[in-house]
Amino acid sequence: MTTRWNPSAVSEELLNLTLRLGEPDLDLAILAEGNTSELLDDDLIAVKASGAYMSTATPESFVTASTSELVAMIEDPSTTQAQLTAALDAGTQEGERRRGSIETLIHVSVRAFTPARFVAHTHPTAVISLLASVHAEEAFAQPAYSDEAVVIGAPLYVPYAPPGIELGRAFHTRLRHHMETTGSVPALVLLGNHGIVAISDTAAGCEAISLMAVKAARVRLGAHAAGGVVGLDPEHVADYWSREDFAERRGTISGLPQ
Repeated sequence: MTTRWNPSAVSEELLNLTLRLGEPDLDLAILAEGNTSELLDDDLIAVKASGAYMSTATPESFVTASTSELVAMIEDPSTTQAQLTAALDAGTQEGERRRGSIETLIHVSVRAFTPARFVAHTHPTAVISLLASVHAEEAFAQPAYSDEAVVIGAPLYVPYAPPGIELGRAFHTRLRHHMETTGSVPALVLLGNHGIVAISDTAAGCEAISLMAVKAARVRLGAHAAGGVVGLDPEHVADYWSREDFAERRGTISGLPQ
């Protein structure tokens, strides 16, 4: 069985991260939007179940899923949405249907390339405002200010694809290309017309990356209102990634390798 219901596998860190990102005042997700996951071992993640609210999550709001089995489905061109839906089904538990989030493939795809402990996917209004605009693809091409460059670095952009098997394939293809090209995992992935994915070895890092993405979007929206965005000079950005003090700050805040 690819997906199982096992509340005892849900850590306090994962639950607290989920509840924190689901707080209404943060405007990262409402209703049943968004999902989080934690890598449990080489082939297993705990991921939020479909229909569960992040703001009121409990250990019962998660399922566990096999990364290798789901990655194999992504890479098999014959896999259908119906087959994926069946694979994410953990059955009826305590009178409720438990099924992995429709965006579970995002979480397993990340683990196909890096053993990042935490992944958080949310739908911040400010970021989606840019990702649904004519500026979507180039909106975050250059950092707009210094701390953004340190915490987020260079995000990966993935054009819109319907959630499910189509998004899983598009995400997987773009992430593979990014890893082959840069040799590193992005801290932030931007999903066109959809939302963001924060990747970190720590729960605090996922929160920091998510919040920084929101501030970076608000800065851009304000700059566009004032006439346009002037990004940081590439030489300055390169310095942020080579300086020892900035590397230490990046590792402390975002939970990324120094």
